[in-house]
Amino acid sequence: MKIKKLLFGIMVIASTSLMAQLSLDGEFRPRTEWFGHGGPYTAGADGINDAPAETALKGSQGFVSTSIRAALKVTYKSEGYTLFTSFQEVFKLGDRPQISAAGNGNFRVQEAWADIKLSETTTFKIGRQPISYDDQRILGGLGWAQQARTHDAGIFQYSNEGYSLKVGGALNTPNGPIYDTAALFSYREMAFVHANKKYGGLNLSALVMANTYQAGTENKSTLLTAGLHADYKVDNLTFKANAYMQDGQRIGDTDVKGAFLTSLDASLKATDKTSFSIGGEVISGKEDDSAAFFPLYGTNHAFNGLMDRFYVGNHANAGGLVDLNAGVKTKVGSYAVSLKGHYFTEQSQGKDDLGTELDLVIAKKFKGYKVVGGYSQFFEPSGVIGKDTQNWAWLMLVISPKFL
Repeated sequence: MKIKKLLFGIMVIASTSLMAQLSLDGEFRPRTEWFGHGGPYTAGADGINDAPAETALKGSQGFVSTSIRAALKVTYKSEGYTLFTSFQEVFKLGDRPQISAAGNGNFRVQEAWADIKLSETTTFKIGRQPISYDDQRILGGLGWAQQARTHDAGIFQYSNEGYSLKVGGALNTPNGPIYDTAALFSYREMAFVHANKKYGGLNLSALVMANTYQAGTENKSTLLTAGLHADYKVDNLTFKANAYMQDGQRIGDTDVKGAFLTSLDASLKATDKTSFSIGGEVISGKEDDSAAFFPLYGTNHAFNGLMDRFYVGNHANAGGLVDLNAGVKTKVGSYAVSLKGHYFTEQSQGKDDLGTELDLVIAKKFKGYKVVGGYSQFFEPSGVIGKDTQNWAWLMLVISPKFL
């Protein structure tokens, strides 16, 4: 009897130790969207599709669409490594017949990576993983999109005394030496170096990244993206800035010569509940001898208006963009409210007026879940005939349970 009790005690201690290292989380995130009066039917607006805006038009009548992200996430931590796997399905209401024997093809292993501890300051992370740095302008997880974004990569990471260095890369050749995907987002090879250092209120980062593209032939094109991100906080003021350039060739041997992105934003915390912001961003457009700058693998939904009129699977080699914006964030009771306005013009070509956008977002946390919603209105410039305004509204429920 004593031996049985001892064995039982050992099993309890062992299982308790295992539970301390193993965690099981979930996510359930339905989002209903209203697309009104011809827009914004841009790529990625529903979080699933990545078609160009002009192919996604639904006509002049508004419609409602609901998509859902359902995910299960498993983390195991040991002294020498961390192992993470997540399984996810993204679906739209009504995309599968009720008695269909098949799914919609959107169930997948979303992430599967191991972060191996090499020393007290260095690790090596390998597998399918999000890569998200700084303000996510060039490399981001794209969490707004229901499918999100991951890379199949290996990353060496060093961190010590406020300094971090990440050196990573990827090689996508699943079926042989030639990669056959002709898309700006789908690279054959990627290599990057990201360095970050904090100096009191200053946070400074540098990124150098090379992407090689291939479209089913032996020809390869390499695009270099490099630049700096900085944010600085002093008292109630916060400043953020980006400066990036691109050079080399896009897919199809399209030359890129000195394409650039620059931005500067400032925010003032006026009270404990209210802050104001003002900012601007300039993205170079196509020229006679160069293609336009494109922000590649960033969380582009967070920039240039929430209606995704620009750089969300679209506007890839257009006349660039100048985005002047101002906003306010406040709390009204238990509700977080933000309002932001954008004025868009073209950077190159005819420097045309591209329209104005207003974005309203309201969020409220409840016990164990959160509800977020918004309304956006886009005012077309006077030169556009037949489309005075476009509107979009959305409501999203976020539940992130911790099972273990």
